Amino acid sequence: MASGAFHYPIGIVPADIDHMGHVNNSVYLKWVQDAVVRFWETVAPADAVTRHLWVALQHQITYRRPAFLDDLVVADVVAESVAGAKAMFTTVIMRGEDVLAEVKSTWCCLDSVSHRPARLARDIVARFIAE
Repeated sequence: MASGAFHYPIGIVPADIDHMGHVNNSVYLKWVQDAVVRFWETVAPADAVTRHLWVALQHQITYRRPAFLDDLVVADVVAESVAGAKAMFTTVIMRGEDVLAEVKSTWCCLDSVSHRPARLARDIVARFIAE
């Protein structure tokens, strides 16, 4: 993952494990949601975080390897682009050097009061778009 990636440590809990003994595929979506939102909360100014919410519009997940209860896992998030109120993110879920899953996702920025799509100011976009 790019050196400018936001690193989000993931804790695996027993409820994440499915009948096959590894992390259920649906849990990866929660990890992506948590990682992208935390990325936004970390890089955006506090007033922008208060004024905006993010909702996922689409996820494309490629699963590479299973994750297990005792694994140390991290999600690396990169904001790829912004177009209007939409932003495209890449999240790579890793266990050490092993890629467990790659996720391309599209998110919509919403005004936190009206819940209508909201464009971000350029100076805010510049804080989180990978250069």
